[in-house]
Amino acid sequence: MWGGCVVNGVATLGCIPKLYQYIIQGILGLIGTLAVILIIFAGIRFITASGDSKKVEEAKKAITYVIAGLLIILFSFFIINLIADITGVRCLKNFGIGNGLGGCN
Repeated sequence: MWGGCVVNGVATLGCIPKLYQYIIQGILGLIGTLAVILIIFAGIRFITASGDSKKVEEAKKAITYVIAGLLIILFSFFIINLIADITGVRCLKNFGIGNGLGGCN
């Protein structure tokens, strides 16, 4: 699981990139789950607005903000991968996704 960074039962500095990878994957999972919940909640608010224009606008804004936040997160990964391609730094490639940090040795 940790890619050989544990020697004789003791974690080495080689575990730090894997640890960051797992933390980022966990955070991304939580963010995705939270975004889906918020979109569903805003959709329910939109449906139950009963024609009240103020409530409809609040629901639309909530959906817009959630989608904008997700796009910012996705673009940040795109920018990191672009920088990795330009500079040739393998450690940044697919940061936190898959084996992106596995080549940092």
